[in-house]
Amino acid sequence: MAKSIAQEFFKGLWDEIPPFRLVLGLCPTLAVTKSVENGMGMGIATTFVLVCSNVLVSLLRKIIPPKVRIACFIIVIATFVTIVELLMQAFAYPLFLKLGIFIPLIVVNCIVLGRAEAFASKNAIFHSLADGLGIGLGFTLSLSALGAVREILGNGTVLGYSLFGPSFQPFTFMVEAPGAFIGLGLMLCCMNLVGNK
Repeated sequence: MAKSIAQEFFKGLWDEIPPFRLVLGLCPTLAVTKSVENGMGMGIATTFVLVCSNVLVSLLRKIIPPKVRIACFIIVIATFVTIVELLMQAFAYPLFLKLGIFIPLIVVNCIVLGRAEAFASKNAIFHSLADGLGIGLGFTLSLSALGAVREILGNGTVLGYSLFGPSFQPFTFMVEAPGAFIGLGLMLCCMNLVGNK
């Protein structure tokens, strides 16, 4: 029996949340989550690309020849990544500079290409839209949560606002590469504990 549009949306918020359940998209998850702002920015950019590419792939699924489908999916995804990159340069340039190379690398993000291949190419437009939006929001929430943990422990701030006062001694390793692995590992552990219950 086919899932409802609501089920397709909500699966991305818990059952198939990309970094914690599917364990996908770990490169940007680890690299850009030094702060909540970076995590949200990367998540929103990926969500835009995911939703738009899912919709277009779903619309073209019966037209694209099977032998060249992956190449076509990459062209579709690259088109929307270019749009995101130009929009960020125009309207969110400081964030664009912080995210750097990880914006163009959305093209090869396994979440985006995987949803195009595994879902959008086989399902109707509204289901594909709901799938892209749910998975994208789940990815955004994951990056924002990890960014919050790292920013709070590593800087004592959230979105640049100090939480603990001048006497706070931050765990500066949390905003470095080891902190990303530790933070992600602890969050994966918590997700598995909660999921098993």
